[in-house]
Amino acid sequence: MTASKILLLIIDGVGDRPCECLGGKTPLQAAKIPNLDKLASEGICGIMDPISAGIRAGSDTSHLSLLGYPPQKYYTGRGPLEAAGCGIKMLPGMIGFRANYATIDDKGIITDRRAGRISDTTEITAAVKNGVDLSKYGVEIEFAPGTGHRAALALKGKGLSAAVSTNDPKKTGAAQKTIIAEDSSAEAEFTAKVCNEFTRQAEEILKNHPVNLKRAKEGKLPANAVLIRGAGEMGIYEPFEEKHELSGSVVAAAALISGIGTSVGLEKIPVLPTTPLEEQVKLVIGELAKKDFVLFNIKNADEYGHDGKAEAKKDFLEKIDAAILPFFGIDGLLIAVCGDHSTPCTIKEHSADPVPLILHGDGVRTDGVSAYDEISCAKGAMCRICGGSLMPIMLDLIDKTHKYGA
Repeated sequence: MTASKILLLIIDGVGDRPCECLGGKTPLQAAKIPNLDKLASEGICGIMDPISAGIRAGSDTSHLSLLGYPPQKYYTGRGPLEAAGCGIKMLPGMIGFRANYATIDDKGIITDRRAGRISDTTEITAAVKNGVDLSKYGVEIEFAPGTGHRAALALKGKGLSAAVSTNDPKKTGAAQKTIIAEDSSAEAEFTAKVCNEFTRQAEEILKNHPVNLKRAKEGKLPANAVLIRGAGEMGIYEPFEEKHELSGSVVAAAALISGIGTSVGLEKIPVLPTTPLEEQVKLVIGELAKKDFVLFNIKNADEYGHDGKAEAKKDFLEKIDAAILPFFGIDGLLIAVCGDHSTPCTIKEHSADPVPLILHGDGVRTDGVSAYDEISCAKGAMCRICGGSLMPIMLDLIDKTHKYGA
């Protein structure tokens, strides 16, 4: 029997290095994860460089690679992918930015880059979107809320460029930067001018907005400035269903990941960072009943890696392990479990360490690996592969690969 559907389960930032507080073990090695270990013992294992050996992959470039879209060809910056994930319909040539609300004082100095971690920006985002007028430049804007203090901006018009800087000084106690062109083109100079006008008008709109006046009255920090960064021009992606002959969905709480999914043609299934893992698993199962492929990204392990919290990362991996049990009962399912990159707690940043990989399903060869962790999987029969090989391998295992040659 051969599997017929694919679940690509990406545990964001899963890979790690030995942690002193865990007795020299990685969070995966220290965690009690019987379900993941069962997948490893019944499947075939290996380790994977999401892009290639020695490359510190971003979540954006790694997901493109794992979905079969070489980032060297397709990646144009994080901004347009984030914008797509926030619900903006990104067309080729549009310029996208990551954005977040910040707090500035009367002198224009940033006092908080996350506006007191404001939880709902729907109303103020609508005010900025509807109030900013860039018509004198022949430019239209799309501005959409993300989760918490995050948002996304997109510019549409002629003569635009993604070669512009950010107004974010990346620290508090400093004024916003003036956005400048990053090359000598007239398009970059023009776009920088447009961006500075956007941030100026947004600030004027937010200054006396009722939401911010109420926050100030309640002793909360106002969201009275917009910081933009990560400019990129939306590219052209071959639709996933045409490229791989699979229908598909993406289930991810992170806007970036859902944006990557929708950009390549996967159906976005809305979830929030607060949606319980068990509920996310139910959504995945529902999509697998209708689709050939589901990308399921689970984020929080990466956050704990960035914060250097090895114990919390271990505990969260155990929560993931418990939540995935229902996947075992799905007939004809090929399950791939991996990370998009390693985020070691010891360095609090992405690293180039390869991530552990499992392929589990009908017809898959098995090896002697019995545990899911960085060292055990390195002994598996898959050996060491690059992320760009994962999709072809999975397609072959569900008998969707076309022969190369006669």
